[in-house]
Amino acid sequence: MKPKPAGLNEFSVRAVLCGLAVAAVMGASYPYIVLKLGFGPNVSVVSAFLGYLALGIFSKSYNRWENNIVQTAGTAAALTAFMCVLLAAFDMLNASPTVSFSLVVTPFQSFMWLSAAGLLGVLLAVPMRQHFVVDEKLPYPDGMAAGETLIVLDSLGSEARQAALALGVGAVLSAGVMLMTEDALVLRWFPSVLGIGTAVMLTTGVGINWSLLAVGSGMIVGIRINASMLAGAILGWIVAPYALLQYGVLAPTFVRNDVLFWVMWPATGMLVAGGLTALVLRWSILVRTFRNLSTAKVSSDDFPLTWVIAGVAVTGVALVVIQKVSLGLDVWMTVVAILLSIPLMLVGLRVLGETNWGPISAMSNLMQGVFGVLAPGHIAANMLASGTTGTVATTSEALMQDFRAGEMIGSSPKYLTYMQLIATPIGAAAVSWMYPLLRDTYGIVGANPGLSSPISRKWAGFAEILSRGVSALPPGAITALVIAVIVGVILTVLESKKAKWVAWVPSPTGVGIGMLVPFSVIFVMFLGGFADWIWRRRDARSSELYSVPLASGLIAGEALVAVIIPLLVVLGLLTP
Repeated sequence: MKPKPAGLNEFSVRAVLCGLAVAAVMGASYPYIVLKLGFGPNVSVVSAFLGYLALGIFSKSYNRWENNIVQTAGTAAALTAFMCVLLAAFDMLNASPTVSFSLVVTPFQSFMWLSAAGLLGVLLAVPMRQHFVVDEKLPYPDGMAAGETLIVLDSLGSEARQAALALGVGAVLSAGVMLMTEDALVLRWFPSVLGIGTAVMLTTGVGINWSLLAVGSGMIVGIRINASMLAGAILGWIVAPYALLQYGVLAPTFVRNDVLFWVMWPATGMLVAGGLTALVLRWSILVRTFRNLSTAKVSSDDFPLTWVIAGVAVTGVALVVIQKVSLGLDVWMTVVAILLSIPLMLVGLRVLGETNWGPISAMSNLMQGVFGVLAPGHIAANMLASGTTGTVATTSEALMQDFRAGEMIGSSPKYLTYMQLIATPIGAAAVSWMYPLLRDTYGIVGANPGLSSPISRKWAGFAEILSRGVSALPPGAITALVIAVIVGVILTVLESKKAKWVAWVPSPTGVGIGMLVPFSVIFVMFLGGFADWIWRRRDARSSELYSVPLASGLIAGEALVAVIIPLLVVLGLLTP
């Protein structure tokens, strides 16, 4: 490892300023990515490349340690903005004809709520660095990828510039396609090629989405997850509609939302069952984590523990007050949610470190189940409590990945923590401001929403189940849900085995997401993943150097244009 030069100020003014800029960009653009795809691609690597470009504008004396401050800011803001899925779930519940729900969260309310919960998650995660990153040396693959990217950009000279050029080319191409299509065109050639089911497949949106963002996301996700999502898309958008028509569940005049309202239940069952099964299989993790916490040591270079304790007290009280005064949640409910978030966060951090899978969804669903028992029929409590858990989980996971990257290059943990604390409210402000614009421009609910947000549909759907029981389900959905739960459990058990054939086991998370995200998006993601797989097999060297930056550019270009379009609409310069 290249040692940090003596006297280097990694927490410099230019690093902080560039970090603030990248945090604003990532926080504003990430909601569109999440709401469209149903998950968030690796933001650490994208932030590192943006940091390389930003620092290069301010100074030629670029270095990896300052860039780690910048990528930390981008990661923190983006993963805080990930909680746009909860805001979308609120809108879905407000529009649902099957439940009585009328909680409207204003931008200021969401900013205050997400800031308090996000800062609490950062502070709670600070003492865990020594245990998870230093003592147990958990890999946190996304953090390692960011660390490797920081090293490459700081070490290879011309190759680093070529990698940055690949990111720029990808961004320009993606932005250009987005501007030409306005994200509205879908090439629907499957029905005509197959010669069957034209009306059904056109209704369910089978085809190809003109989106290079989806191509870039597929390149990063990997072939196994892409194949699993494609299998789920075929089941949800081709097989299910024909079966539901045959058995009279769908009327001949059905629309795509009718299909989604049915398939969301087995999809939700598979996602929840898979996530909770993964937690059960790792139950010993929780015991081991609490046992080892007492031996964790804190160095002088860490964020002071006294500040952690004081910060947790302040942000915890602030969260209680915000949820009581602004959102009407009883004090005891917020306190219980915070207390339960701690063990769930510890499990989530270990699962993420070992598998690179952040179980935010499963944690939130588990909290929904708990409050379904503690406050039966109270949908607002269910959603707000699970939202607290989700926000704590996202920010704690972001910090631990940044700690892993910092450990690789010798960054100061306290400076990474400072930057996380600064950037988290920026992410909260960005999502609070951007989400209403994205919702009004592209649509979240309705017959054919531009942003499907499958995580939000699962979150809202689970709340409906807990509030109304099986009577809220359409015909046959409960049977499909039970089957999906069983399949999700089996697949999760199989993928936990250490054997070569595990690579052929479908991911229950991938299958579930594929059933919820529009087919046209999933198919393009698969094409991107397949192309990247071929590239790696044909030329591993060039793929290693340029695949990730190119994919990052393809993601960033469309996402940034998607942010600009709503702003132009608001300013009256563009008609949606």
